[in-house]
Amino acid sequence: MASPGSSKHLSTASAYSLTNIEMLEFPVLISVPHAGREYPSELIDNLNVPASQLLRLEDRYADRLAASAIATGFPAIIARKPRAWVDLNRSPAEIDPDMVAGMDPAKTPHISKKVRGGLGILPRRLHGAGNLWREKWQHQHVVDRIEQDHEPYHLKVGHILEQMRSVFGCALLLDLHSMPSVFDENRSQIGFVIGDRFGRSCDSRYAELAAVHFRGEGYRVQTNHPYSGGYVLQRHGKPERNVHALQLEVDRSLYLDESLREPTDAAQSIARLIGDCCVMLAEQLSGRHQLEAAE
Repeated sequence: MASPGSSKHLSTASAYSLTNIEMLEFPVLISVPHAGREYPSELIDNLNVPASQLLRLEDRYADRLAASAIATGFPAIIARKPRAWVDLNRSPAEIDPDMVAGMDPAKTPHISKKVRGGLGILPRRLHGAGNLWREKWQHQHVVDRIEQDHEPYHLKVGHILEQMRSVFGCALLLDLHSMPSVFDENRSQIGFVIGDRFGRSCDSRYAELAAVHFRGEGYRVQTNHPYSGGYVLQRHGKPERNVHALQLEVDRSLYLDESLREPTDAAQSIARLIGDCCVMLAEQLSGRHQLEAAE
C-alpha cells in the first residue's frame, strides 16, 4: 500500500473555477480561496479526526457570497479544493516540517506563529481536535500540491489582474473570506472586517470606501483588526502599479444557520450587498463617479 500522499495518487482535478474572464467588463476580480468543498480521497483516507472537523477550516459557502457580483458580470476565481488540502492564503515557505516525512527541520529555521499553531500551507492541527492526520505526508506530495494547486491559482490571479491593468489602467482584487463572530471593545458584533495590510496592499481610500459602504447598511465594520490580510494580498497587492488588493471577512452568522453548516436566505442579501460594493469600487477605480459628478 502506498504511504499517505504518495505522488501517484495525487488528485489532478482543476484547482479552481473561473467565471466572466473571457471579456473583462470591470477592473475588479473576486477571489475565494477558502470555500473549496471537493475533498480528495487521499485526504479523507489519512484523517485522524472525524471528517466534520475539517469544516472548521472552511470559509463555509463563502463562494455563495460572490453570486450577485458574478451575475452582474464581475470575474471570479474560486478554489475547488479545501483549505485542508492546501491553504492558498499561505506562503509556499510556510510548511510545518513536523507533518512532512523526509523534510529536514533545519531547512525551515524561521517558522511563523501560524505554522507553529498548526495552520501552515498544509494545516496540521486544530484547537480542540488535535492532529488532523494519521501519518505524515511525503515531502514530494507536499511539493506536488504546491506546484499543481497553490501556484496555478496565484499565477491565474496575477494574470487576470495584469489583463485588467492593461485594459483599464488599474485593477483591484477582492479576496473574499468568512470569519467566526468577533466583537469590538463594547462587545458589539462586527459584521465585516476589511484588510489592506495597513495600506501596503491597497490605496487606503478603497478600504475606507468599502467600510463606509457596509456601515451605510447598518453593519459594524473594522479595518485590519483582527484580520489585515495574508499571502494573497501580500503577493498580489501592488498599489504603486495601481494594482490593489483588499481582503473582506464576513461574519458567518450573517448568512449561515445556527450550526454554521448551511446557508440561509440571508446569504442572498449579503451577496447583493457585496455585489453593490464591487460596483462602487469599480466606479471609483474607473473614475466614473467623477464624470457623473462633473455632469
